[in-house]
Amino acid sequence: MPMEKNARIYVAGHRGLVGSAIVRRLRAEGYSDIILRTSAELDLTRQADVERFFEQERPEYVFLAAAKVGGILANNTYRADFIYRNLMIQCSVIHSAFRCGVRKLLFLGSSCIYPRLCPQPMKEEYLLSGPLEPTNEPYAVAKIAGIKMCQAYNSQYGTHYISLMPTNLYGTNDNFDLETSHVLPAMMRKFHDAKAHGGPVVLWGTGSARREFLHVDDLADAAVFLMDSYDSSEIINVGTGTDQTIRELAEIVRNTVGYEGEVIWDSTKPDGTPVKLLDVSRLRDAGWSPGIGLAEGIRKTYEWFLENEAGRGGEIFL
Repeated sequence: MPMEKNARIYVAGHRGLVGSAIVRRLRAEGYSDIILRTSAELDLTRQADVERFFEQERPEYVFLAAAKVGGILANNTYRADFIYRNLMIQCSVIHSAFRCGVRKLLFLGSSCIYPRLCPQPMKEEYLLSGPLEPTNEPYAVAKIAGIKMCQAYNSQYGTHYISLMPTNLYGTNDNFDLETSHVLPAMMRKFHDAKAHGGPVVLWGTGSARREFLHVDDLADAAVFLMDSYDSSEIINVGTGTDQTIRELAEIVRNTVGYEGEVIWDSTKPDGTPVKLLDVSRLRDAGWSPGIGLAEGIRKTYEWFLENEAGRGGEIFL
């Protein structure tokens, strides 16, 4: 059953890449009672505070987009932070939603939940069928726990909690910090800075790994669509169903930025999982498909970057 336009909707993590996109989508569709809290206003790792918030605000629907996220470097460096913070956020929000009778909750997982050497494309049933990618195992384990928690509450208490597994995301409000960002925004920052200051661009790995990318506005569209129409405890992949090598991605970003210098691939650094492509048959059967192509999405993202991020920490180079 679709959400009513006047329903009380809590978006956890509304200032992040995913949460901000969901808020934009909800507002565009006419939802007027959206509940938001910054991390300074509500620490989602503190269960007592989260329970008090739910008792006071009584949301009817919850989009759980709050999480600690990052690329290979951040995941591998801050392993304890990634598992602790994500587990605590999930436990606090999901249990509080249950206690306060939330009508439906949407949990955002990650394609990292699938085994490192998973058959391609990755079907939902491949979850827990093999070892995880070591560099992001703590994050993946936390996300798997969130999935299983939603399924367990549905089974024991008859709740309506759904779990979406998005592929690699990018777009408006992305993180462009070179130490904590994902591959696409990190590339964009490197190419932009090299174009502005000169020098080569050094990229991690061999460039042979294959990845799938989805614009965050498409994910937000899918999230609202599935909140309205999907009611299964089974996880559902959200992606494009197409991929490219990291080298191919680098060429698109390089051309978008207009960088003409040298690119060096540092093969001493890890590539991560060799291939990550989601099987999106279940999503397409549900009636949804993406609308933003990769080249178009990268162009939009770079335009946003130039307006909002390019000059942070120094002179603006356009």
